[in-house]
Amino acid sequence: MAGDRVRERRTVETMIGMYCRGNHGTSAGLCAECAELRDYAFSRIETCPRRDGRVRCTGCGVHCYNPVMRGRIIAVMRYSGPRMVLHPIMAARHFLP
Repeated sequence: MAGDRVRERRTVETMIGMYCRGNHGTSAGLCAECAELRDYAFSRIETCPRRDGRVRCTGCGVHCYNPVMRGRIIAVMRYSGPRMVLHPIMAARHFLP
């Protein structure tokens, strides 16, 4: 299931990049705040005990993000989710089970 984790990392990185460009005005790369969130999200993806069972974060009873980072990733998802139509294949893989 390592491929699922790689795909999840790519999706999260794309969504954080969209958020950073739209809200922080970056044109190349991520600002320090968004890079910190990306690295944190990557660490959570890699250490998640339920990823192999393909449990979605929203349906998981274990909240592995600390409250501050959870709020930040929710803001990213709310902003980037509707804009994922620009990446239809990635969006379909992310939203379909």
